[in-house]
Amino acid sequence: MMIPYGRQNISEADIQAVVDVLRSDYLTQGPAVPDFEKAVAEYCGASHAVAVNSATSALHIACLALGVGKGDVVWTSPVTFVASANCALYCGAEVDFVDIDPRTCNLSVDRLQEKLAQAEVSGHLPKAVIPVHLCGQPCDMAAIHALSLRYGFKIIEDASHAIGGKYRNEPIGNCRYSNITVFSFHPVKIITTGEGGMALTNDAALARKMQLLRSHGITREEGEMTHAPDGPWYYQQVALGFNCRMTDLQAALGLSQLSRLDEFVARRHVLAGRYDKLLSGLAVVIPWQIPDSYSGMHLYVLRLRLKEMSKTHREVFEALRAAAIGVNLHYIPVYQQPYYAQMGFKAGLCPEAEQYYAEAISLPMYSSLTEAQQDRVVTTLEQVIRK
Repeated sequence: MMIPYGRQNISEADIQAVVDVLRSDYLTQGPAVPDFEKAVAEYCGASHAVAVNSATSALHIACLALGVGKGDVVWTSPVTFVASANCALYCGAEVDFVDIDPRTCNLSVDRLQEKLAQAEVSGHLPKAVIPVHLCGQPCDMAAIHALSLRYGFKIIEDASHAIGGKYRNEPIGNCRYSNITVFSFHPVKIITTGEGGMALTNDAALARKMQLLRSHGITREEGEMTHAPDGPWYYQQVALGFNCRMTDLQAALGLSQLSRLDEFVARRHVLAGRYDKLLSGLAVVIPWQIPDSYSGMHLYVLRLRLKEMSKTHREVFEALRAAAIGVNLHYIPVYQQPYYAQMGFKAGLCPEAEQYYAEAISLPMYSSLTEAQQDRVVTTLEQVIRK
């Protein structure tokens, strides 16, 4: 049987939470969504949370709320899912990429600082920077925040991998070093709502903008209307928004899952520690963890030391898949996608990201992965490498 690289962990309590909503008066736009938002905001130490139907939607409305638009440029990491860059394009802005740090594989602060200095001279500073907490490990947010104060850009933390993690002993998502933080609740993530996402902020005005944008730009608040309501039925569309609401069914599942979040992350750390020990004698580079952070541990990505083996990256990957080990690769550098290549992005833009892509493999990592399954993953990898 195939061991997947990731999977959801659904309990009877999760199922019952969804059933309770199915038996209630509200399947959507009921009380479960604000309850889930309040619980996540309190868990993270943020003032506001806005639940939506995906992290992609959360990134999109976050950019719009910060005023990203035509004539602006947004910078992000090339080693991420395409949504981290696409969200700026949705707003009519341009995108550029900052190379990664070879140890953390997150956006490099040194490369960011260099690029900002050059952009200041040319007059093309970014409107926003989107650091991505790859695999759940936070970027160096204090350093990025300090650069934002100097160069005047906004920060959206793409923490799609990182709920339950910590930076400097504080929860990721508290927005201490950013304007907005985004989480994902896709089934392979740490907790799930089926599909879903959330944007957190400490700015009430930003939260209200995102609330309007997620639901057609419609308000029922008299203070936001252009004139007094025609009657109790009245509403106004005051902005061009979207339908990217989260349902009560999804929120109920998320709220139930949230009660086990710390347990899920702790289990992932146990599994990561076992991987570290079991892989220590193989020709691989295990993930490096920053001492002052606690990763959400969404992914366990190793890098092959290809010069020390007779197989290619692809051969190792395909051999593992053939042995029913559901490895994956997170991610192809975004600018190497055909859509971005058409914009003029070329190979060589981010050498560290390209080197990472040539060596990386994501091993199975999820809270219900058993030690026996993990042993099978490592034994198979060892056989493939040494064969």
